[in-house]
Amino acid sequence: MTGSEIREKFLKYFEKRGHTIVHSSPLVPKEDPTLLFTNAGMVQFKNLFLGQEERGYTRAATSQKCVRAGGKHNDLENVGFTARHHTFFEMLGNFSFGDYFKEEAISWGWEFLTDVLGIPEEKLLITIFRDDDEAFDIWNKKMGIAADRIVRMDEKDNFWVMGDTGPCGPCSEILYDQGEGIGCGRPECDVTCDCDRHLELWNLVFTQFDRDESGTLTPLPKPNIDTGLGLERLAAVLQGVESNYDCDMFKEIMEHIEKVSGKKYNNSEETDVSMRVIADHCRAVTFLISDGVLPGNEGRGYVLRRILRRAARHGKLLGLNKPFLNGLVPVVIEKMKDAYPELLDKESFVEKVVVNEEQRFMETLDAGLKIFNDEVSYLRTKDETVIPGEIVFKLYDTYGFPTDLTEEAALSYGLSLDMEGFQKAMEAQREKARESWKGSGEEEVSDIYRDISLKGITTEFAGYETNTETESRVVAILKNDVKVDTLSKGERGEIFVEKTPFYGEVGGQIGDTGIIENDFSLFDVWDTQKPLDDLFTHIGKMNKGKISVGDTVVLKVDDGIRRSIEANHSGTHVLQASLKRVLGDHIKQSGSLVSAERLRFDFTHFAKIEDQEMEKVENIANEYIRKNLPVSTKVLPIEEAMKTGATAVFDEKYGERVRIVKMGDFSMELCGGTHVLRTGDIGFIKIINESAVAAGVRRIEAVTGIEAVRHAQKVERELKRSALLVKETPMKLSKRMEKILNHQRKLEKEIEALKGKLASRDSSDLIDKAKDIKGIQVLTCLVDAPDAKTLREFGDKVRDKIKSGIVLLGSKVGNKGMLHCLVTKDLTDKFHAGNIVKEIAPIVGGSGGGRPDMAQAGGAKPEKLQEALDRLEEILQED
Repeated sequence: MTGSEIREKFLKYFEKRGHTIVHSSPLVPKEDPTLLFTNAGMVQFKNLFLGQEERGYTRAATSQKCVRAGGKHNDLENVGFTARHHTFFEMLGNFSFGDYFKEEAISWGWEFLTDVLGIPEEKLLITIFRDDDEAFDIWNKKMGIAADRIVRMDEKDNFWVMGDTGPCGPCSEILYDQGEGIGCGRPECDVTCDCDRHLELWNLVFTQFDRDESGTLTPLPKPNIDTGLGLERLAAVLQGVESNYDCDMFKEIMEHIEKVSGKKYNNSEETDVSMRVIADHCRAVTFLISDGVLPGNEGRGYVLRRILRRAARHGKLLGLNKPFLNGLVPVVIEKMKDAYPELLDKESFVEKVVVNEEQRFMETLDAGLKIFNDEVSYLRTKDETVIPGEIVFKLYDTYGFPTDLTEEAALSYGLSLDMEGFQKAMEAQREKARESWKGSGEEEVSDIYRDISLKGITTEFAGYETNTETESRVVAILKNDVKVDTLSKGERGEIFVEKTPFYGEVGGQIGDTGIIENDFSLFDVWDTQKPLDDLFTHIGKMNKGKISVGDTVVLKVDDGIRRSIEANHSGTHVLQASLKRVLGDHIKQSGSLVSAERLRFDFTHFAKIEDQEMEKVENIANEYIRKNLPVSTKVLPIEEAMKTGATAVFDEKYGERVRIVKMGDFSMELCGGTHVLRTGDIGFIKIINESAVAAGVRRIEAVTGIEAVRHAQKVERELKRSALLVKETPMKLSKRMEKILNHQRKLEKEIEALKGKLASRDSSDLIDKAKDIKGIQVLTCLVDAPDAKTLREFGDKVRDKIKSGIVLLGSKVGNKGMLHCLVTKDLTDKFHAGNIVKEIAPIVGGSGGGRPDMAQAGGAKPEKLQEALDRLEEILQED
């Protein structure tokens, strides 16, 4: 029986029993902001269970698409390594909203599995909540199930709660015994074992109570039924296979993966894991994108990106070095289109999103994996087991590896990550970003350049007149900072000529690139530097023949790159003139960077430029460009040039003669760089960032020409994607986001209020656990606090309630063990919280300290927390 046939039989079975067939809700919950994704069939019926909505029916049946890859229910890291975990799966379910109850739910569930699907009764076992005698009687007396096949379980396993308060109730699970050949193999193995032998098929939830804040259960006037039956798991059982991935629902997907990878499934556990990961993740990716989730850096988009990149990485492990997931999208849709016809018109869109994200990741994956593998090899030679934080950060920052992806890869080698070091590197990167593009001062000129200059060797710059090509004679060659007569094919070095069209890096403009050649040789110029005022060096590699001192060569600048550099350099002049018009004549250039891709302009100004001011600057700059004004130059003695009113660069050193660059009547500056012939050649200028560099110095970053067009297109794409995520038009996005953020802030306040109430209640419960040690109330306890702030707040409440005594709390926060010690004021003359923590902290692999009444510590060994707590009692007993 195929998965599609099972789904159809289930829905028809319950339709005949008065159930309305309700189509699956989207994976993005429409009315439940507490959920990242729809993770169960009951999600779309939540308001019906709470009595907050009526829909004209009291019985429903669904086949619900679900994702469990974030939040409370997160199976992502297990996928691929087990036979039954998935990020995406289908949950069959039947529901009653104050209509039928336990007897019908149990009898219909049993009948569907045994009579309709033909599962042998002797293969099924039942679990119930320990106190649910009603369910026991139905199973035992009405359904005829022997008492020894009905197992009573504790609240942890068989009592469902929607939250800390609200609707809740006991559960009854129907399990399938896969036989002694599956699972742990122990003779005593039973339904309480965590192995795979006893497989949960169907969970029947009897929502019959309302739990208040005190934990009191009050019977609901109209109890409800909520059931969940995993379709993939059921298909595997009916098809007689041990793994969900072997059932027909994955058949075509696995065949496609085998085809594109050239690997066979069930040949190697290592490749099997990767194939299972891809098979599962391609379904999740297809459904999430079709439901409007797009790859991003936060929330649902970030989870989708993690899933997609995890699949891409496992593809790499199978030898798939090009995008391949997009090819699985139509395979998934073909398999699922009958049940989910909404997929059909999304196919091309989903494929494009997937291939774009794959390409983005593939660009950095190779380099990142090499760094990771090199680090693993190095650690093995040192018998070390922790990947340094700076490596984790490099993979994250440069190669786009989410830390969880690196962690998963590390675990496969038995390694862990230095997350503390990673956080330090993150903070250092933020600081570096604030200092980006900041000059480091003048570099000392190498003695070799001075030696060349002293021999009378100089370079005439011909890049203004002859523009980008000229013939000249080689006058010197360097190889590894040593003068040589010849440079041969494959060798790197520096070439000096009498005259060059190549601009040497100076004044913020980067050096030109291009070639130096003659009939027998070709030298690729990677960079051009100007170590001295009249000396240019061309740095690169011989790719053909050889070049010797005295040879005549032709120097050709890369024209396209030169034109982009010129546009950006002229753009800085246009920007300065525009800034002066908007902000005032106090604007002075204090630094710049001009490359082919972008420009940076530092200037004196003492306040942040407001958005409307920046828009005005940009508008004026582009107005100058559209006027297509001529750009002219002339060379004058420095004294005469300064009298013209030309703008000089702040703190720049000028020679005796200087070049003036004039643009129309709006700009005149002293400048030795290369420029466009007319302002229209700049094309278009777009400011992309404005920031502070130092006190009184601001920085503008901008792009021109084609790069400006690309930037505008990129911004527009991101705006559209953002708008799509919140289902709004781009022009109305800010209002929509404002509404979302206001709602979020409201929820956060409510969460904080609830935390306070819960902490108060929990702290009261702990007081009874306090011990009397030599007449002092001492309370030590492990608590579940998500962060240090919550731990402190909880500790304060416990201290206030204990009145007089010593409190020591421990909590695992991330990968660290946190300790928080409090001594009430009346005891601080005898006991010092800081000293207590200093003695105990090493147990958890850390250190700490603090005041006499409060101290805290953290360490890298959270597994030692209980030992640390026990140590306090020993210390007090010793005293």
